[in-house]
Amino acid sequence: MSNQCAMSNKKEMEERQKNEEAQLAQRMSQIKHKILVMSGKGGVGKSTVSTNLAFALYQAGKKVGLLDVDLHGPSIPTMLSLENEHVQGTDNTLFPVSIYDNFKVISMGFLLPKGDEAVIMRGPLKYHTIRQLLKDVEWGELDCLIVDSPPGTGDEPLTVAQSINDLDGAIIVTTPQQVAITDVKKSVNFCRRINLPVIGIIENMSGFICPKCGEKVNIFATNGGKRMAAEMDVPFLGQIPIEPQITVCCDTGRPYIQAFPDSETSRAFRKAVESLLKMS
Repeated sequence: MSNQCAMSNKKEMEERQKNEEAQLAQRMSQIKHKILVMSGKGGVGKSTVSTNLAFALYQAGKKVGLLDVDLHGPSIPTMLSLENEHVQGTDNTLFPVSIYDNFKVISMGFLLPKGDEAVIMRGPLKYHTIRQLLKDVEWGELDCLIVDSPPGTGDEPLTVAQSINDLDGAIIVTTPQQVAITDVKKSVNFCRRINLPVIGIIENMSGFICPKCGEKVNIFATNGGKRMAAEMDVPFLGQIPIEPQITVCCDTGRPYIQAFPDSETSRAFRKAVESLLKMS
């Protein structure tokens, strides 16, 4: 009798897993391109890059989704002034928050009762949470889904990479100095270990532009990301300089590329997106 129960439970589990895989595949089939944004180093401005790349794609006329899988420190709600938003849905369906008709967002931050609530999770729960976000969110038809992951090469980027069968690849963000480059190289090697294409490297915080005189000062060295891309034989998508208003935009919830479209930084974001637009 116990053997029969065990076999029955195993069969139910396999059937449930099969249904989940089918649901996840169905959700992802509505999205033309899926791109993971990651970095082996924290503090490189990865969420800022993800937000502005997503918005640049939207400005180019694309239907865009932005998925924040940073479970412990979701920044996207603050960067898009969505701190008070909460996800609506049914038992098996979650509806993303629409900023515009063709720009939709999901973040762990929407699932927390308070913005400063601590998320305490170990590996298995992280895995199941991310899988649930991937299979339950009803994005509808999208041209591109940008997935913003936390620093490192752990559970979150690995779960995304192993769950989305047709993931286009990863954009890897670094800053120019060697202390960042050393860690970010691990992200390239991570992608190679799991056979995930590297779409390209973005060198963020690549020079500070003085708001008064316009002079560019390389406070974090320069060209580190560009040299790393050449050394590791991966595409280089460009250098994003720092401008003082970037911090203001992040804190007030407006994409920099929207607030200052004619700035050098915004032009750099649009140039970085050119290779993504060619994927369509």
